[in-house]
Amino acid sequence: MAKLKLGPIADDKPVKVMVELPAALHRDLTAYAEILGRETDQKVVDPAKLIAPMLARFMAADRAFTRARHGLKGS
Repeated sequence: MAKLKLGPIADDKPVKVMVELPAALHRDLTAYAEILGRETDQKVVDPAKLIAPMLARFMAADRAFTRARHGLKGS
């Protein structure tokens, strides 16, 4: 089986954000958490804890966002 893109989830001080997800996306997020738990030998992670690292990984991989963000810092 291919390795998942996320590794172990760090326990960091959270900022509360409320998000509504479509039911199908929540089911997929729950399944991802179960698979990640097996793959990393951790207990099953709360699916909500996956959202932040997934978003961070997505934004880090978005080259246009990275360029635009660096452009804002130089202004």
